[in-house]
Amino acid sequence: MNAPGLLIGAARSSSGKTTLTLGLMRALMRRGLRVAPVKCGPDYIDPAFHAAATGRPGVNLDSWAMNAALIARLAARVSEGADIVIAEGAMGLFDGAPGGAAGIGASADVAALLGWPVVLVHDVSGQGQTAAAIVRGIAGHDARVKVAGVVLNRVGSERHRRLAGEAIEALGIPVFGALPRDEKIALPERHLGLVQAGETPELDGRLEALADFIEAHVDVGAVTETARAAPSPALPRFAGEGATPHASSALRESGVRVPSAALPPPAQRIAVARDDAFSFFYPHLAQSWRDAGAELCFFSPLADEAPPEDCDLCWLPGGYPELHAGRLSAAQGFIKGLRRFAQRGWLHGECGGYMVLGRALIDAAGAAHEMAGLLELETSFAKRKLHLGYRQACLAVDHPLGAVGFRLRGHEFHYATVLREEGQPFALTRDAYSDDERPAGLARNRVSGSFFHLLA
Repeated sequence: MNAPGLLIGAARSSSGKTTLTLGLMRALMRRGLRVAPVKCGPDYIDPAFHAAATGRPGVNLDSWAMNAALIARLAARVSEGADIVIAEGAMGLFDGAPGGAAGIGASADVAALLGWPVVLVHDVSGQGQTAAAIVRGIAGHDARVKVAGVVLNRVGSERHRRLAGEAIEALGIPVFGALPRDEKIALPERHLGLVQAGETPELDGRLEALADFIEAHVDVGAVTETARAAPSPALPRFAGEGATPHASSALRESGVRVPSAALPPPAQRIAVARDDAFSFFYPHLAQSWRDAGAELCFFSPLADEAPPEDCDLCWLPGGYPELHAGRLSAAQGFIKGLRRFAQRGWLHGECGGYMVLGRALIDAAGAAHEMAGLLELETSFAKRKLHLGYRQACLAVDHPLGAVGFRLRGHEFHYATVLREEGQPFALTRDAYSDDERPAGLARNRVSGSFFHLLA
């Protein structure tokens, strides 16, 4: 049986979702509950904080990239052995993009599909009774979504709390608590969001402080009860299992059957870079590949480790190579290992991993650092421009991920600028608002990459 769940949503970004989510997760764990964490939408950083707060790995659920059956399957998997699921929404509750697989990518889609009530954290700075009008609009916007209660954030005084809270409660929507303004509890940030969990100083102490903050100002028991009281939805069944035409020959020969709603593993043994420079690797991909019989072997480029030579494919995830460009360039065991690997196996880089496969990476100070030189690519972090949004990718080459024309769903999120990019594209991509396909990334011999992050 799936554990009961709830979703922390908001009217917009920067309303306090992460503060409430992390504090609530740790507070519930301290009460002896096994908390399963979920992040709605494409995000690598928040799930690592969720895992630190709960002691359990989480999962990303995204209705734009994933079909309903896959979302239900992943939710069931993450809730195994848990007492409650806490999901953190993304942006505003109903924000998304057209053309999704099971919705628009909005957090509301996930809540509706899984039957999770929404606890709305609402920033009332600059508002009094008007907060009730906004909450009324959100609560009535989509009949599939139940707003079970509200937590006020950035409350300036007791009078402020009463003005906003009493107006909301007059709607018949309970107010579970009110968080005062307190900048001391904020987590450190940088250009792609929060500083990564593994790099945040005294993280456990910060999480304990967040739990104390939430316990002091929110009725944690009432919030928990909203999840337990919600009726269990009739979830779509997973589409079953069937052989995949795109799995590696080793997987096909082994007789492994791959779930048809999940992305097949691109190889039997996969070397995956994992450290502070390469940390953006979605847990649901790792799990689905393992479920299909693939083996994942992790190595650290920052520790000057080369990809294991007994692997069939090397996957360089995104992350922060621009912050470690000098160390990576000096890690000749890693660089030479990539070059050796490319002579016999397949190398693929996503975003930051793609940048490392190129000839040069220019850091924020304008210094150029030599990279692996396996693709005709030069990138710069000194010249920044935000690239953000969902992407559909159509493979332009035969690849371990699929044959020419195979379609993938994912997203792009980076500030790097391409100074030079020459050669055969890896894929043709389009965003959610256009049918125009544009070349993306590069593929050369058995080396490929792009700024496209794979979701499904």
